[in-house]
Amino acid sequence: MSTVTLLGSRLVEEGAQFVYNGEAPGCEGCPYRNQCLNLTAGVKYEVTSVRDGAQTLECAVHDEGVRAVEVEPATVVANVPSANAYAGSKTQLAGECPYTECPSHEYCEPDGASLDEEYRIKRTKGDPPHEFCYLDRDLTMVEFESPDE
Repeated sequence: MSTVTLLGSRLVEEGAQFVYNGEAPGCEGCPYRNQCLNLTAGVKYEVTSVRDGAQTLECAVHDEGVRAVEVEPATVVANVPSANAYAGSKTQLAGECPYTECPSHEYCEPDGASLDEEYRIKRTKGDPPHEFCYLDRDLTMVEFESPDE
């Protein structure tokens, strides 16, 4: 189900994804707080629609202001331990990885997923993009269900 919110004008594009991090210090006293701070912190969202004719509103956080958009929680693609990595099962991320240069790092520690949470797998996507895991983990790339599924 989509939610109408205000988003920084630089991000206002259908299909754009972002992780909502909650209230920023500049939000205090803003007249648009109720329209802007209506998402769940830590959740990855996707812009599904940009409101036609919506005006750009001044914002203390976003230098080019904010505009009205519709968003929905987005799925997260991640690498998880291969054991029990199948559609419908629940799993957690394998843990922290210090190898930021690895082509899989963004999937081992994906935006919008927490290391200490459990997620339901929507579908398996196959092998991770790395040739070998520096931590010798046996991983499978999956897509987690969005929080509203």
